Amino acid sequence: MHTNTSNGTKISTSCPSHVPSQAMGTFLGHFLPGMAFAILGMWHTLNTVKAYKLNGAAGFRSATWFPFPSPLPGLKHLELYLLLAFSVLAIVDQLVDFPILALTLQPDSLEHATMYLHLAVYASVALAADRLSPPRRDGALPPGDVVAALLAASVFGQELFLLRFHSADHAGLEGHYHWLLQLAAAASLATAAAAAVMPRSFPVAVVRSASVLLQGLWFVVMGFALWVPALVPRGCHGAAAGSDAMQSAVACPTEEAARRATVMANLQFSWALAAVWVVTAYLCLRVDGRCMEYRQLQAPVADGGVLAVDGHAPQKRVFPVGEQV
Repeated sequence: MHTNTSNGTKISTSCPSHVPSQAMGTFLGHFLPGMAFAILGMWHTLNTVKAYKLNGAAGFRSATWFPFPSPLPGLKHLELYLLLAFSVLAIVDQLVDFPILALTLQPDSLEHATMYLHLAVYASVALAADRLSPPRRDGALPPGDVVAALLAASVFGQELFLLRFHSADHAGLEGHYHWLLQLAAAASLATAAAAAVMPRSFPVAVVRSASVLLQGLWFVVMGFALWVPALVPRGCHGAAAGSDAMQSAVACPTEEAARRATVMANLQFSWALAAVWVVTAYLCLRVDGRCMEYRQLQAPVADGGVLAVDGHAPQKRVFPVGEQV
């Protein structure tokens, strides 16, 4: 910390007490969660598009999780098991200081752990709902699935809330990266809430999945842009721990360097969004010959109500029609 002397000069002093490292404020603290969310977003986008192509607009229904295709019944809920395990491990990583195994109750650690707590609650409720809620005969969602859909929206709501009012109060370039992250979190919140109300809307479902992919990709970009020295914007440098810029991983000493770094962050976000939509468009447009849908084709009905074919009785034929999946 800095101490003022009698002549107004600032001197730097070190604090002997142990300050626990914050996992989120590191390269791995952004890269690992980012990869997890990117994989989750890709998995949801792929399965959402596949469900729409197989079921059509009339039979489509969005889902907050997707069964894992495996001959082993125990792997059906693999997505939820992984989410729950990831959340618990992340909470432990935030609250336990390794290697001394001391409990860390710093405000920012508690905030990060709380985000993962909501994710763990959602995964647990979704597991219980699928096991305990029988399907309804009228085709409506069981109450447990409705609650799981609302909890999925709540996860993004709490993420946005805790990012917006973060105790660390990220400043400078890192603060701008976090502000852009809030845009992706807001999109996830809006579409998850809309999907809970309009479960048959494909646009809402696919944008929700794409927004999760964007969040994961942006976390990865943040890890590289803020914590890899070779990738720090020109004119800026990594902020040393305990410096005046301690709330930002990167310090830009001049206004021109800070403005250029902000512009580059905006461009990176735009490029990440473009990459997400390229992937989403490819999944929507690609042709997969492995899936076939059998449709009943019938000739148009004549004025009398029946159209005879070659003097014979009306005929119906069923043809396999290749579906783009």
